[in-house]
Amino acid sequence: MTVPHLGRLLVGLGLLIAAAGAVVWLVGGIPRLPGDIIVQRRGWTLYIPIVTSIVLSLFLTLLLNLFFARR
Repeated sequence: MTVPHLGRLLVGLGLLIAAAGAVVWLVGGIPRLPGDIIVQRRGWTLYIPIVTSIVLSLFLTLLLNLFFARR
C-alpha cells in the first residue's frame, strides 16, 4: 500500500466514523435490533448486540467491496 492510498483510506475511515457518530447522535443512542440479548439485573445491565453485529458486518463488507473492487 503506497502512501497516497493510505491517506485516502484514513480519510474514508474518518468520514465513515463521523457518519456513524452522526447517526447515533440523531437516533439518540445505538439502535437495538430484535435478537440482541439484554440482561437487566439490579444495579447493572448487560447488552450483547449479536444481530446488530451481524447486520453491521454485512453492511461494511458490501461497502468495502464496492470501494476496493478490482477492475
